[in-house]
Amino acid sequence: MKFVTVEQMKKIEQEANQKGLSYEQMMENAGKNLGEIIEREYASQKNGGAVGLVGPGNNGGDTLVALSYLRDYGWRATAYLVKNRDLSDPLLERFIHKGGKVFNINQDEGLIKLKILLHENNIVLDGILGTGFHLPLRPDIANVLRIVKDTISEVFDPPFVIAVDCPSGIDCDSGDAADEVIPANLTVTMAAIKIGMLRIPAFNLCGRIELANIGDLEPLESWQKINRFVIDSEWVKQKLPPRPDDSHKGTFGTALIIAGSKNYIGAAFLAAKAAYLSGCGLVTLAAIDEVRHALAGQLPEVTWIPLPDKGGFVSEEGVYILQDYIPKANGLLIGPGFGLHSSTEKFLQKLFEEYKSHVSALIVDADGLKLLARLPDWPKRLPPETILTPHPGEMSVLTQVNTNEIQMQRVFTAEHYANLWNQIIILKGAFSIIVEPHGRTAMNPVASSALAKAGTGDVLAGLITGLRAQGVNSFEAATIGVWIHAQAGLLAASKIGTARSVLSSDILKAISDVFQELENKQN
Repeated sequence: MKFVTVEQMKKIEQEANQKGLSYEQMMENAGKNLGEIIEREYASQKNGGAVGLVGPGNNGGDTLVALSYLRDYGWRATAYLVKNRDLSDPLLERFIHKGGKVFNINQDEGLIKLKILLHENNIVLDGILGTGFHLPLRPDIANVLRIVKDTISEVFDPPFVIAVDCPSGIDCDSGDAADEVIPANLTVTMAAIKIGMLRIPAFNLCGRIELANIGDLEPLESWQKINRFVIDSEWVKQKLPPRPDDSHKGTFGTALIIAGSKNYIGAAFLAAKAAYLSGCGLVTLAAIDEVRHALAGQLPEVTWIPLPDKGGFVSEEGVYILQDYIPKANGLLIGPGFGLHSSTEKFLQKLFEEYKSHVSALIVDADGLKLLARLPDWPKRLPPETILTPHPGEMSVLTQVNTNEIQMQRVFTAEHYANLWNQIIILKGAFSIIVEPHGRTAMNPVASSALAKAGTGDVLAGLITGLRAQGVNSFEAATIGVWIHAQAGLLAASKIGTARSVLSSDILKAISDVFQELENKQN
């Protein structure tokens, strides 16, 4: 599923209209597909009826088309005109011809009929405002939305709310929303997800999001230029590395993880365990003795490379111990639990000086990013296809851009610096963004406090490293890892019963369940 700005969607529709797919045909296709989705998802509610809240614009037109198709499917359907619509409107004429009932707000004093319809129907289509809306709401529209929202909240068995393209009253670029927005159970958006729907608070008002087809857009140059997409299970399934039965551990690669310090022992454990859970054949952990002694019994599958320490942190002399291991690694992770000691900074600097030509499939995470930022011209020290995994605070350290500015322009920021540095960037947080330089941008459609715990980033970094070790390319390993990690967080929260109490170890335990669900879908 592609995601677009409102302006991009307008340009796509304009080009489509110029090349023979008229606005009228796009509306017909959108409404037809909306009706099909409602029939498929809610056919059991047919006798309970559907009422469409019809605005004056294209969303209102989509809603009328959908209501006409619902009549063809045998639904009891009603259109409530929130703004005057000429009775000679062909979409309205068609709906009336099919036996649909129409009510006009101008003939509904006190909106009494509207309230009755909300009690009488099982489905409400919100087609009042479209994707071009910007705050603030006009008082008359705000009043209608408020009454609908309040009335639905009072109904003992409330109707299902389906937003047409977007819930009325959200800004589809910024994600801002009016207080009066009617929360949807399902949003059926046209052709592509609008970027603001993947931001809080709009995301929480959309419910489940589905796409409706508006026609063949593939030949359009404006459509082809959109390289931004939302990750879903189908995409992940297609990109997962195969697991042939006649394989051996070498088939699935070696992950080398350089991690941990006296203060952050658990980070090494979480990353190594996650790498194995990704399906990697062999995980080798390079760490100081304090980390190795603490974890060896908990990680019996891991092989170890003892590194010298200085005050409980990796010492620069450790670089030479790794000379025989780095060229053999199919995935190399540096940084979880490193700390910021000067000796570890020198270790990192010397590692790139000595082995840059031998390092491949590199992932830099956590304190490794902060140490990297201390090195002059650090982007030039990295091998191609390096994956950088900053959260907004770490991105601020790397870019010297204020965290608030980063959060306001997350997609733009990630794309700009991925192109500038020529590396893969994962900008973590709610709706994590993965960018391939001068290529694809993926967004993960998950925002959950279950992932807002110490150690979850170490789990993610280990997952990605394990996937790289199995031969998955950088962008796809990063994208698969982000999606699986988030799904594991959601699953852990579901099992525990609350996102509040999810720990990184719970996310680890849920990873295999996510893979099991994906494999079951494949079969």
